[in-house]
Amino acid sequence: MTSSLATSMSAAAGELLSLVGPPLPYSFDDAGRRWIEYRPRTRPGVSLASLSSPARKAAFRLLATGLSAHAYAQALAIVSLEEVLDRAEGFARGRHLNDYWVSVFGTPGSSSPWSWRFEGHHLSVSMTVVGSTVSPAPVFFGANPARVSYGAHTVSRPLSAEEDVAFALLSSLSPTELSLALVADVPPPDIESGTLAVASSLSPAGVSATSLNPASGALLAQLVAVYLDRLPSSLADELSPSLESLRFAWAGPARPGVPAYYRLQASDLLIEYDNTAGGNHAHTVLRRPSADFGADLLAEHRRAYH
Repeated sequence: MTSSLATSMSAAAGELLSLVGPPLPYSFDDAGRRWIEYRPRTRPGVSLASLSSPARKAAFRLLATGLSAHAYAQALAIVSLEEVLDRAEGFARGRHLNDYWVSVFGTPGSSSPWSWRFEGHHLSVSMTVVGSTVSPAPVFFGANPARVSYGAHTVSRPLSAEEDVAFALLSSLSPTELSLALVADVPPPDIESGTLAVASSLSPAGVSATSLNPASGALLAQLVAVYLDRLPSSLADELSPSLESLRFAWAGPARPGVPAYYRLQASDLLIEYDNTAGGNHAHTVLRRPSADFGADLLAEHRRAYH
């Protein structure tokens, strides 16, 4: 159940608010609540750069409540990559690891709906809480550079599982299954669900999970778990899709190190991976088209109280 998770989030958000003050919290009806922006652009919220050390730590503690332990490590690796990217660009754009923003909407711990978001370049995590229930998504993880190497050794590769399991799945497909999974020779330039509050509509494509051989079916389930396991276990278990509705689609060459794209779709679940810029700039997202930003909980709340 998610009741203890909701309590943890409420406590962490309350601590943050006690240390930050205005403009947080925003109204739950604020237009910035339903927002996802993984590019380096202006965004709502309070910047980590403007916070005291205790408040900044409280922001990270809030982020930790919405992620599993390994996903929290992924998120912090993504944040640190801003400094790596800044050096690669000759320090020309002034990127920095404090250019991440935290927002709270509504009153944590109250009977009314409330939500929080932690976001910056290549990272966006949104959680909505109604009573004792938590609704996650969107959850975006990206990495640029996706891989940093020293000779044959990997120094940094935050999204390794998202890539390795997908390529293992691809190589396990039979010729017939592969022909169904491959939907384009050239990948799209970015994830296709976009940055709007409502994910762009994408028709289910690719090969159905029910038509895969047993080994490929197991790898497909493992790939879905890579994304769901970014969340605390109580949330991951609730979002596990039925195989009957699950499809896997691939675009681009079927080999690592070059631009490629894949998509996993099921009823109310959309997972995308896109690696651009020579195959070393990755974007991944977990969305729930009918339930992003707590739409599922809010609809139920309105039916019950209004």
